Amino acid sequence: MRVLGIIVEYNPFHNGHLYHLTLAKELVKPDYVVAVMSGNFCQRGEPAIIDKFARTEIALLNGVDLVLELPFVYAVQDAGGFARGAVWSLHNTNVVTDIVFGSESADLSFLQKIAEVMVKQPDPFPTLMREELKKGHSFPNARKYALMRYFDLTKEMDPKQVLRIEKSNDILGVEYIRSLMILGSQIKPHVIKRVGAEDRDERFQGKFSSATAIRKCISNGDWEKVAKALPVNSLRVVSRELNEGRGPVLLQHMETLILSKLRLMDRAQLQRLHGFDEGLDKRFIDCASKATSLEDFFACVKSRRFTLSKIRRLCLYALFDVTSDFVEKSNTFGPQYLRVLGFSAKGRELLSKMKRVSRVPIISLCSLYRKVLDQSMKKPERFQIHPELFEQQLLYDIRATSIYSLLFPKQSERIGDKDFKVPPIMIT
Repeated sequence: MRVLGIIVEYNPFHNGHLYHLTLAKELVKPDYVVAVMSGNFCQRGEPAIIDKFARTEIALLNGVDLVLELPFVYAVQDAGGFARGAVWSLHNTNVVTDIVFGSESADLSFLQKIAEVMVKQPDPFPTLMREELKKGHSFPNARKYALMRYFDLTKEMDPKQVLRIEKSNDILGVEYIRSLMILGSQIKPHVIKRVGAEDRDERFQGKFSSATAIRKCISNGDWEKVAKALPVNSLRVVSRELNEGRGPVLLQHMETLILSKLRLMDRAQLQRLHGFDEGLDKRFIDCASKATSLEDFFACVKSRRFTLSKIRRLCLYALFDVTSDFVEKSNTFGPQYLRVLGFSAKGRELLSKMKRVSRVPIISLCSLYRKVLDQSMKKPERFQIHPELFEQQLLYDIRATSIYSLLFPKQSERIGDKDFKVPPIMIT
């Protein structure tokens, strides 16, 4: 049995995603397809434009068999933390045999070589990394320059080749491979060439426009362009969600939530949270007191060292009280469960197989999570989970959904605890 694993956000599902999914299936010829998908908040520190249940429905309509939620603690980390949680989730299914991801370079051996250096940390790479960070570079740039210097010294590769991992999908590709290496996973990686506009390109480029450009068109109500960039069933679900007042959900809708939370905090409280080092606690407090909008706040905090994506993620850590201790434990012990968001008829078959072999418990109904935890604790020979961390990770997912609901345009849709009220999406 071959099971294809993919890691996605589908924010929203567009023609580029359909292209990737179609080619991945042709490459692996799987019996089933499993997607690990971000929940209601995404890796760049933004809310998804429509919620995770609607995005799950679109994924299933386009050929995914089973959708699992990437826990919030991983979905809103940097590329390394995001990849670690997602790959670990696929590994924990104990049925996924292959992973396919898109990449600008589409050069698997090159990405594996970079990942190997990052995992093995051969001399003098750690020293070079520290030196580049001391120069004030952001972490991604410091790593890039350290890798160039490393390969210049060792002659294992032309240092200029490192510049090929400046693009977001290549960066994630390296992190996926790195995570597979660290886990010692038997999942086989494959890469396909990414097509269309770059991830962050805000310009509409027709059929293969970026998710960023498509979200901009949706927020502007430019449906003629949106219709060109989304598959028909994706367009239908996105339109339905907006017509029923459950979108679009945008970062600017969180302006009062974020700024009010920051103005209520002091430096000591921020210092407990993940990522608030290098004086960022003071910078956030000072800028929050002066800024009258999120745009002002981001402009005040941003620097060469701190990217906009990092600042947005830190805003979410502050809003949700994501502590350093919680993130470190999650990154050490991994996802403690597999949360089912939806499945097709074929996906139901695979779910039945997974329940017999998965490395962590499977949550199909959120309302039964305590029963799932209790039963899992009776099987220590199979499940190596940490009960407190299990509950922590899931409660962050639940709270994230409840806060996300407050961002819906339609007031009657802003009810909390939606995770307990919405069962897995089923497509027959």
